[in-house]
Amino acid sequence: MPDEDHSPEPFERAVACVIPAKDEADRIAATVDAVHKMVGVDLVVVVDDGSTDGTTEAAERAGAVVVRHERNRGKAAAMETGAAAVAERDGARPRHLLFLDADLTDTASGAGPLIEPVQTGRADMTIGTLPAQIRADGSKAGGHGFVVRLARAGIQEATGWAPEQPLSGQRCITRAAFDSAVPLAAGFGVETALTIDLGRKGFRILEVPIEVRHRATGTDLRGQLHRAKQYLHVRRALAARSALPADGGGPSLRSLFPRRLRNEH
Repeated sequence: MPDEDHSPEPFERAVACVIPAKDEADRIAATVDAVHKMVGVDLVVVVDDGSTDGTTEAAERAGAVVVRHERNRGKAAAMETGAAAVAERDGARPRHLLFLDADLTDTASGAGPLIEPVQTGRADMTIGTLPAQIRADGSKAGGHGFVVRLARAGIQEATGWAPEQPLSGQRCITRAAFDSAVPLAAGFGVETALTIDLGRKGFRILEVPIEVRHRATGTDLRGQLHRAKQYLHVRRALAARSALPADGGGPSLRSLFPRRLRNEH
């Protein structure tokens, strides 16, 4: 546990929702509208991370404060930019931070249960556990699970705790906890690293079931490449924290890439 007690008094602090977004013009307005309906949230900040499709304009029309990166800088940078924008608008007592994905649309309001444990001081960070995500063709999403297994094993190696959904980006966190983890790990390793860094510092982390749905990663070449990149980023974050599991981090780099892609080289 930290030497200083950072727990707020019950329901004393408001919550700001930070939504990193890249080319989400078709979905961001519905997500912002849903977040505006959440009890306790009084500020919605969308960080447009180099979009080229009108994401900024759609978010502004929906009533969000928008901060724009002229080029894509990645999720961690977007989270830090959003948190800084919130800090500029905070009063004497800083808001808690709710991080949500941009593609949740009207289901974003289902993330509400993440807030209460942080507001009441039961947790310094909550992590949303999502129901099974279903693709457009009716199949269950989630790839082969090797990235989840790697992240879970690494977090357990570092902290002794094995979260159910270590890669979930739906999180509510106190300002004190967030600031203690800055600078955030780059790329897709940000969630894994954040959990390890806070866990090692004694902050209280709680998984909370939430009913939200986002765009599921496909099984095509693009989806496979996404998972390979995600795996590499998570592995890098674990290695930087001396938290690689005993088996060295799971499958080989070669095995992550689709056979069709390997045969082209």
